[in-house]
Amino acid sequence: MTDSELELVCAYWTSAGPVEVHFGREWSLYSLEQRCAQAQRVGFAGLGIWHADLEHQLGGGASLQDIRRTFDDHGLRCGELEFLGDWFLDPGTEGRAASDETRRLLWDAAAVLEPDHVKVGNLAGTECPLSQVIERFGELCADAAQHFASPVAYEFMPYDAVVNTVDLAVELVEQVGAANSGLIVDTWHMGKLRAGPEELRKIPLRYLNWIELCDGPFEYAEDRLDEVINRRRLPGDGEFDIPGYIEVARDMGYTEAWGVEVLSEDLRNRPIEEIFERAYEASAAQLAAEPERSVGV
Repeated sequence: MTDSELELVCAYWTSAGPVEVHFGREWSLYSLEQRCAQAQRVGFAGLGIWHADLEHQLGGGASLQDIRRTFDDHGLRCGELEFLGDWFLDPGTEGRAASDETRRLLWDAAAVLEPDHVKVGNLAGTECPLSQVIERFGELCADAAQHFASPVAYEFMPYDAVVNTVDLAVELVEQVGAANSGLIVDTWHMGKLRAGPEELRKIPLRYLNWIELCDGPFEYAEDRLDEVINRRRLPGDGEFDIPGYIEVARDMGYTEAWGVEVLSEDLRNRPIEEIFERAYEASAAQLAAEPERSVGV
């Protein structure tokens, strides 16, 4: 296995420590310096940043150049900036106004930090015609291209009221056809959608920006919201064929980094050293594992 095949980026929710996901303090109590030091120590190639944590850092006196310097000093990169939602709403609405403010924050940051991608989607599950999402995603990508070179990557998921299958995700990016547009595949979402590894082949390689590794059970918990933000599992600790997704992606020619996004209350309340060690070791083991060919979904 080459170094590039082992390149892992620790997503924000995996590395942030004891935060309150979506319902309280989302910024990390750990400084970016602390997180970068741990990422460097265990072997991650980069870290992700969530918009609330970015705001907190800037509000505390850091500049975007300071943030970039912290990454550089630890031999890391910003693997991901997230999250932009509600960009598909009509201009002038309250939700769109808030989204536009976050957009300016992320666009400015992307110009300096040069992330692998900026993540967008419909996290709130807002109802909207697919045609409108396609049109506005095209506008979003065109706007982004005026400010930074990184792609704008759409994450589809079961909770998205519009783009919630592989086929619909492919339709979105192919209809837009922008050079800086792409898709994010999360193995947790794929598992919950019962979309097995072979489903990846439906995605044209040029649009496959990022694959996030995460595990869990196929069946939903009674409290689905709690499950999605608190009960995900490290790669290899659930029922999904993580090595299968990895094998298919490699066979397709995927050479980008592998994200590690595990929203786990148990993991984020462990000591910071253990958070990073467990996340890296579990994910690296899956990159070296054999696919479970007997498992079908």
